[in-house]
Amino acid sequence: MSKKIRGQRLENFKRRILYRLRDRVWSAQRHPMMRASNIHYEVAGRSRGIEVGGMGAIHMLARATGLIDAIDDGVHLLKAHLPYHESDHVLNIAYNVLCGGRSLEDIELRRNDEVFLNALGAQRIPDPTTEGDFCRRFQEEDIEDLMGVFHKVRVKVWKQQPKEFFEEAVIDADGVLVETTGECKEGMDISYKGKWGYHPLLVSLANTREPLEIENRSGNRPSHEGAAARLNHAAAVCREGGFRRIRFRGDTDFTQTEALDDWDEDGVLFVFGIDAMRNLVDEADLLPERAWKRLVRPPKYKVKTELRRRPENVKEGIVKEREFENIRLLSEDVAEFDYKPGKCKKTYRVVVVRKNLSVEKGEAVLFSDIRYFFYITNDREKSAEEIVFEANSRCEQENLLEQLKNAVRALHAPTGSLHSNWAYMVMASLAWTLKAWFGLLLPEGGRWAEKYKREKDRVIRMEFGTFLNGFVRIPAQIIRQGRKIIYRLLGWKPQLPVFFRAVDRLSVPLRC
Repeated sequence: MSKKIRGQRLENFKRRILYRLRDRVWSAQRHPMMRASNIHYEVAGRSRGIEVGGMGAIHMLARATGLIDAIDDGVHLLKAHLPYHESDHVLNIAYNVLCGGRSLEDIELRRNDEVFLNALGAQRIPDPTTEGDFCRRFQEEDIEDLMGVFHKVRVKVWKQQPKEFFEEAVIDADGVLVETTGECKEGMDISYKGKWGYHPLLVSLANTREPLEIENRSGNRPSHEGAAARLNHAAAVCREGGFRRIRFRGDTDFTQTEALDDWDEDGVLFVFGIDAMRNLVDEADLLPERAWKRLVRPPKYKVKTELRRRPENVKEGIVKEREFENIRLLSEDVAEFDYKPGKCKKTYRVVVVRKNLSVEKGEAVLFSDIRYFFYITNDREKSAEEIVFEANSRCEQENLLEQLKNAVRALHAPTGSLHSNWAYMVMASLAWTLKAWFGLLLPEGGRWAEKYKREKDRVIRMEFGTFLNGFVRIPAQIIRQGRKIIYRLLGWKPQLPVFFRAVDRLSVPLRC
């Protein structure tokens, strides 16, 4: 189908739905809007369709980036391919997630779907038990090889980006608890929250929200364990990809004072939270009042319509009525001073936020309180306020962790050992990475460059469920014609123009 005909049909779809949803002055209706009554079901003859028509584009992405060949060349776990290759197993787990699967058992739904198999040109795909066995084949070095394969493809995708993309790579690190009710999972332990499970470390690229490094650890391990090495590896990947500057961010658990001097000498910028230790609090108390400056935070968003009156704060009303103790923020001030950590030979900049609080009970004010929050950095160019906002921006990784844990369900432990669960986390997180690559490869040049760039950023920042609903869950008829597999889309969605721009881009080999 030519682009012209495709565009005309999309416009016709759009025009019809907009006409149905146009603003109208309705008269009173005698019947409900949903009035279908004479409903019948039939089984199709030769016509075949699937609900996840966007999977064709995802598989095009895997082929266009060279991901399939890279997995088979870089990961060697099977002595013979009877009948599956390593890429079949890895993509089967990732595709299960992209089709909305919530566990390994959901693979069986796709395995028994003849049309889905035809859509991917597969005679069969591995069953859930086989995938569990595949996960158990992994040792630590095999998992590192798999993440290395993803990095090679990742760099290839980055090479397609404009020059401004490579200005600075912002790398975040954090840990997350993965609870399990199992009793026989090797490597599990009890966490500081009293929950049994694992405590994986995630290192991600804030620019694109891609998970760069995942390391599964026992549940009782501290958040920062192994973080310095993972951050260094992520920085090396970003430098290979072409980023001109590297910045690390992390909360107070990731200060890594023993590594700060090396990072500073290596030209890496960093902003880490640092615990409010007694010596730092004393230093802040000794600062003259003129050293403090009122911290004014920018609004979270711009109001595009008229300002509306804020609704009544029901929660605060209940707190006052029942005379719960309540801590209210009155104001924030910011200052800075130089500090040399005990494990460092160099002096670094510490930015401190002073929060002026009011402790209340009911309507009565009990007392005022002051609390300090400290951030250590080697960035001497940004203002103290900008350093605070930079450190607070790291909270975006909390959203990524929530997506990987609850939407993608990559941070789960479906198998029986530390390494097999680690392997599953890496393979399932590939579903999120494919989403990011799908957005990154959207073209943004030409006459509509600004519009295309906004759409590209929207896809990259999109939540996983929104991406599935917009770009994967597209009903399609599957037609096998000669050497072609045709996905004939059976409906219209507002995202289809963006979807087809991605398809057109993926039909052309990547240039490196």
